[in-house]
Amino acid sequence: MSAFASTTLLDQLELADALLVRRPRVSQPQDLPGRYGRVVKAVDHLLAALRCESVVGGGWAVWHHGFIGRVTQGIDIVLPSTRIAEFLQATAVSGFEILATRPGRWPKMLHKDSAIQVDILPEGATPGTVSRPAPTTIPHPSTMGAEGSALRYINLPSLIELKLGAGRARDESDVVELVRVNPDRLDAIRQHLAAVSVEYTRAFDQLVQRAREQGDD
Repeated sequence: MSAFASTTLLDQLELADALLVRRPRVSQPQDLPGRYGRVVKAVDHLLAALRCESVVGGGWAVWHHGFIGRVTQGIDIVLPSTRIAEFLQATAVSGFEILATRPGRWPKMLHKDSAIQVDILPEGATPGTVSRPAPTTIPHPSTMGAEGSALRYINLPSLIELKLGAGRARDESDVVELVRVNPDRLDAIRQHLAAVSVEYTRAFDQLVQRAREQGDD
């Protein structure tokens, strides 16, 4: 194992231990420990200056909603489509570096103080892959749990929606784990998905069945 891989693994283990101890007190993204909390506060500073709403998606939202084994290296945030250009302009004077991406890829930036990457999920963009695009686009943060000009975690039904839209094996596994730890929320999630896309409802039902089968093992 390389020195970089060893350091990364050690960081992940230390983070997992810190989160396990602090979990009851980590109700909002701002409560995350160490450098993750610092990058959240740096993003909050930008959001406040622009009076912009945003939610945290991705792995940290999966962790927040109960799959405590899910720890990730970066932070995913959803931004309104009309504010992305302005947000990226402000990053240059706020301790962030905009990372180069291939044409058509969603914006990414690096928080220089913490070395944590922040991926932007743009409202109106289509999740999925070129060969398997999602049937819907990313909603506005205000419909997914945003409150004021500070990062909030995406609500669970919307998180499931984005995971199903992404459609990767890892995202499907996340949904299975979220189903297993949130059995009392399944009806509400299904109602939300039914109002969005019949494809999502069908995929969700299949993953619920997979979760039940794994629970019987």
